[in-house]
Amino acid sequence: MDTLIEKLPGTSAITIRHLKSLMIKNYWDILNYFPFRYENYSFISAINQLQEGEKATAKGNIAEIKNEYTKRGFNLQKAILYDQSGKIELIWYNQPFLVRLIRTGDYLSVSGEIKSYLYSRVIQVEEYEILKSLNQETVHTGRIIPIYPEKRGLSSRTIREKVFYILKNIINVGTIHELSLQEFEFLPSEIVSYNNLIDELSAYQNIHFPSDLKIAKQARQRLAFDEIFTIQLSSQLIKKEWQKEKMGHQFTAWSGHDRSLQNFIRHLPFHLTKAQKRCVEEISTDLSKPQPMNRLLQGDVGSGKTVVAAIASYLTYLNGFKSLLMAPTEILAQQHYITLSKLFNNEVDPAVSLYTSSFKPKKSDLEKSMIVVGTHALITKKAIFEKVGLVVIDEQHKFGVVQRVILKQKALNPHLLTMTATPIPRTVVLALYGELDLSVIDEMPPRRVITKTYFVAKEKRNDAYNWIKKQIKDLGIQIFVVCPLIEESETETMQSVKAAKKEFEFLKNEVFNEFSLGLLHGKMKSKEKEEIMKKFTAGQINILVATPVVEVGIDIPNATIILIEAAERFGLAQLHQLRGRVGRSNKQSYCFLFTQKINDHISRRLKIFTKTISGFELAEHDLKIRGAGEIYGTKQHGISNLKIASLSDFSLIEKTHRAVNYFLNKYSIADFSQLQNRIESYRILVISRD
Repeated sequence: MDTLIEKLPGTSAITIRHLKSLMIKNYWDILNYFPFRYENYSFISAINQLQEGEKATAKGNIAEIKNEYTKRGFNLQKAILYDQSGKIELIWYNQPFLVRLIRTGDYLSVSGEIKSYLYSRVIQVEEYEILKSLNQETVHTGRIIPIYPEKRGLSSRTIREKVFYILKNIINVGTIHELSLQEFEFLPSEIVSYNNLIDELSAYQNIHFPSDLKIAKQARQRLAFDEIFTIQLSSQLIKKEWQKEKMGHQFTAWSGHDRSLQNFIRHLPFHLTKAQKRCVEEISTDLSKPQPMNRLLQGDVGSGKTVVAAIASYLTYLNGFKSLLMAPTEILAQQHYITLSKLFNNEVDPAVSLYTSSFKPKKSDLEKSMIVVGTHALITKKAIFEKVGLVVIDEQHKFGVVQRVILKQKALNPHLLTMTATPIPRTVVLALYGELDLSVIDEMPPRRVITKTYFVAKEKRNDAYNWIKKQIKDLGIQIFVVCPLIEESETETMQSVKAAKKEFEFLKNEVFNEFSLGLLHGKMKSKEKEEIMKKFTAGQINILVATPVVEVGIDIPNATIILIEAAERFGLAQLHQLRGRVGRSNKQSYCFLFTQKINDHISRRLKIFTKTISGFELAEHDLKIRGAGEIYGTKQHGISNLKIASLSDFSLIEKTHRAVNYFLNKYSIADFSQLQNRIESYRILVISRD
């Protein structure tokens, strides 16, 4: 299974390159590229028995084949197929190469729909294959065939051929012996039987080439179970490994620092909510343990996570250690730097420094700083910090698995606190982040004004523009306009999407020409972004047109309106993140949703969004209809792309969770080499994606 794809017979260099672009490097990777649906061509019929309207497979010899051009300009390929019972015409559309490929006298198997054409029955061919004999086993016809996602220039037909070769010639399905079963089966037999799972080798055969759709469903259930089980077990093993580690210095948390800490909290410009206090206590308890903390702090947009992180950093400071706060972008790092500088500018004064790839403070300033805010530049080789007791990571959920090794190489083994405003459903946390302890800020500060959200019909767009103009003139407020792309895509499916650059020019010249506009997107240089944000923060820009780079971290209290173009392209959780850019003061704020296309499904989704203010409710809803990868975006939020399992399958996740606990209580991973290999492969995949 670890044979490299370069060894596949009859495979061109271009196909090899396309396979590698999909992270397919060996035979095992090919087997794990799963179909998303099937076509049933298993009904094989004699030609004279074919009935109009049915899908069937016919086999025979080719009597003739030719190209034919219609008066309307269509290019048809027509052939005559015959067997002992009769003959029938075959029709293809716009595939002139077939006339060179298929020759008179060839054995051919074809599958497709039987139709009426010029008063005769014809087969509109959907799949075909040239045979050496009529008894030859078929791959693309005469059976239930898998349909694969066609990406990067790879056709479903090509993938099907490669999978069939591996199953037939490498694994020798059909002559399975005990060794083959043992090689594939990696779970204890009682876990397989208790959960009513088929054996894994049968699952791989029947996910790709099922004998019927019932066994295909059972195969999918087995392989989905394997996938979630591997992820959950990996997380639990990581947690066990971390629990064995010891801190170089054990903190004294609440006790011993109550007066200083309470003084700091008392000087905050607001009262902590009950949820914030509960999370502070959970984190404080972790900080006082001899093992390093590894906790996920989850809270809705504006719930006050940064303040909780600031208190944890202050406890670290009181124990004589430094804190690092890492953000995914320079814009967010700068925002955290400003926020923390304000929080620590009273009687309490642990110096706060900013450290990014474009801004390096003096070494003497870093030595005095008790909190250093920055991007991933904080863990580069050039960044050297002493006595780091706490690392806070914002919106990078898998950091603890991936970059923790880098910290240890720098002789650091700090407490880790990951923060996220992304509303991750409970099932996702359970399935993907089992190595993390969870704290949830599940209430909003009472001072927050609820943002009013409206779905704007196409004919009401100009009315919305006019109302926004009046708000800017009368109240001096500022506006976000968010577009999903930087530039118009050339592909047909994306041409209708509003692009930030084009929208910027349109709004600047046609709609808001009396106001100051700015443009912000991810491809701009850091200094350009910083300059735009400084102007927007200072009120020199009235309207900021941006891509979703503004999704997290930007805090502009005077921005009270956000207009989201092509809202149908975003998941509800991501829309909620964007909505969180406004409503950050005591002023009434608004979110307007504009769409490029509309149907009943889109309308229902967006209306749910306008009526729901809880990010967790929205995430649970979107998880059921879109899937985690689409909701959050793998690269931005670290949500793993699952190959076959669904994070909305709550029953599956509960089953695998129980199975993992059973395994850990009864077995040692050291006795299961196949399972060890799978876990190692999963961890490598996570690292490569990050």
